[in-house]
Amino acid sequence: MNETVYQTRNLPSFSRIQINQVESDLERLLDNNRQTLELLLKGGKEYSWENLVHPIEEMQDELHRFWSPISHLHSVADNDELRKVYNKCIPKLTEYNTEMGQNEDLFHAYEQLAESDEFSRLDQAQKKIIENALRDFRLSGVDLNKKNKKEFQVILQELSKYETKFEENLLDATHAWSKHVTDEKQLKGLPPSALALAAQNAKNENKPGWLFTLDFPSYLPVMQYADNQSLRREMYESYVTRASDQGPDAGKWDNSEMMVKILSLRIRLAELLGFNNYAEYSLERKMAPNTEEVLSFLQDLAQRSKPVAENEFKELKDFAKKNYGTEELNAWDTTYYAEKLRQFKYEFSQEELRPYFPVPQVLAGLFSVVNRLYGLDIHEQSGVDTWHKDVRFFEIYDETKQLRGCFYLDLYARTHKRGGAWMDECIVRKRHGKTLQYPVAYLNCNFSPPVNGEPGLLTHDEVTTLFHEFGHGLHHMLTRIDYPDVAGINGVPWDAVELPSQFMENWCWERESLDLIAKHYKSGDLLPDDLYKKMIRAKNFHSGMQMVRQLEFALFDFRLHSSPVPLDIAAIQALLDQVREEVAVLHPPAYNRFQHSFSHIFSGGYAAGYYSYKWAEVLSADAFSKFEQNGIFDRVTGRQFLHTFLEQGGARDPMDLFIEFRGRKPGIEALLRHSGILPETAETMA
Repeated sequence: MNETVYQTRNLPSFSRIQINQVESDLERLLDNNRQTLELLLKGGKEYSWENLVHPIEEMQDELHRFWSPISHLHSVADNDELRKVYNKCIPKLTEYNTEMGQNEDLFHAYEQLAESDEFSRLDQAQKKIIENALRDFRLSGVDLNKKNKKEFQVILQELSKYETKFEENLLDATHAWSKHVTDEKQLKGLPPSALALAAQNAKNENKPGWLFTLDFPSYLPVMQYADNQSLRREMYESYVTRASDQGPDAGKWDNSEMMVKILSLRIRLAELLGFNNYAEYSLERKMAPNTEEVLSFLQDLAQRSKPVAENEFKELKDFAKKNYGTEELNAWDTTYYAEKLRQFKYEFSQEELRPYFPVPQVLAGLFSVVNRLYGLDIHEQSGVDTWHKDVRFFEIYDETKQLRGCFYLDLYARTHKRGGAWMDECIVRKRHGKTLQYPVAYLNCNFSPPVNGEPGLLTHDEVTTLFHEFGHGLHHMLTRIDYPDVAGINGVPWDAVELPSQFMENWCWERESLDLIAKHYKSGDLLPDDLYKKMIRAKNFHSGMQMVRQLEFALFDFRLHSSPVPLDIAAIQALLDQVREEVAVLHPPAYNRFQHSFSHIFSGGYAAGYYSYKWAEVLSADAFSKFEQNGIFDRVTGRQFLHTFLEQGGARDPMDLFIEFRGRKPGIEALLRHSGILPETAETMA
């Protein structure tokens, strides 16, 4: 490999990180940055990009490269020592960032640059950075008086503390619970893959039999397949009461106080800046123009989807009663009987697909898909320092054989790793002179690990999750923008950032792409046509129920953050109950504490922004409809998507990019058609 390429990567040396030195190293770095800033602002100079923005860009990037691996380890390899240091560092980072955002001299320097003759000579990305900076200064309280600035600083410190504690409580509560089973009769109905994972879990703990956990690859198969209703009920109750005042560990890692404090602080923060509520403040960095537009969008989707969901739920209840004598469909029964109904209607189960989705083939297929779409070649690189033996490292090259980016791939669930799937930035693209810093991503999932010496076998849902996160990764890595503040996902409105990820999911359903992705792990056979047809027929099974479930989350989040007054824990529950009355068809038991584990909005950056999934899905579904018209591997269309959405980062307005790609504004019909809410023959709005 070209030595120059390595010099411009600056990959973290995870094995050399000395946790006991992180705090002092961070303090030294922050002090150096403060001194650099003081020198930059010294004297009455005329500010330019080179003597103001670029030096700040350099010092901020150095800070990001230092902190990124520490923050990442907190998410994927947490331990007591790391957690203690992390929690000491977060207030220091918050204080530093608040200082930067409230620095009046720095603010006026950016103002001066924005009003100078040089501004007109800057390129579009540079102008966008300065415009965003001026907006963010105001959202950081630069205009506040001294007393209110101090309060604003305290609020941010408190928020960072409580949001971190929320996530840690959830992680601890999830990994504290397990179910040890020694009688195989209790596990009737579970597929071999679930039993093998549970047996491996038990073996790892030096126990006989089977061990089940609340990690999703262990939890979901029990809910979906276990004939033992009491086992389903026990696991359901443990899962939906994590980090709450209910359930087997009631009060031990209770997030009740965290939620109340977080919401109260967010309201006061918005109030200090002159907003009526936190949702208004949140929308300042999003595409949606106002809170009314978001609520109208969500309510419109709910009105279209709820009748479909109600019919689906009635069918499910009737089926369970007629075929199994089930008079009452409890929360721990719905997934189980839904799977029975799916098999009854379509003679199809997700488990039938697992043998056709071994991880090595899925990755090879994914890389082939992006090669056909964008002309990219992806190669694994050995010898790269990582945080776990299962982590792999890859490089992406374009058609000119130029390196475009790299990524770490961490696929499997394990203890001390937070749940879910996500992409995060390791290194952001940056160019100065002839030196180019290549973007590097972390791609993280929580799939079932390989068992019994065989490759990891994924469900189709897990394949879709991998494609989703890879879409985020491509957005980060393929950017052509050379300034970190608007490179990749940076500067992209939060309600547009899910577009490239949801867009990639579409290739998990097309026959032509599945022939690249799906091959039997033993025989190498392609997915049989009859099984593919069953999968497609079952694609929109319970899509109405899934839609209203997501709308329940989005409406709860947005209304929660639209409140002008603080809510106590009872009011939070009452609001969730009210939203469920309006849109839900499934009503959980009173002890359900979903909100206590809703990390997306309480610790994950989606506060007043969970609606973004559906907002961006409108864009992604409509964008994919162009491929449906031209061919899913049409090279011209693929390159158009690459050059508009994936390469432009946050330098341009996403609506302008959409119109450039699609030739018109987006319509909602493609989403409704893909979701089965509208029939397949419905036309996309012109």
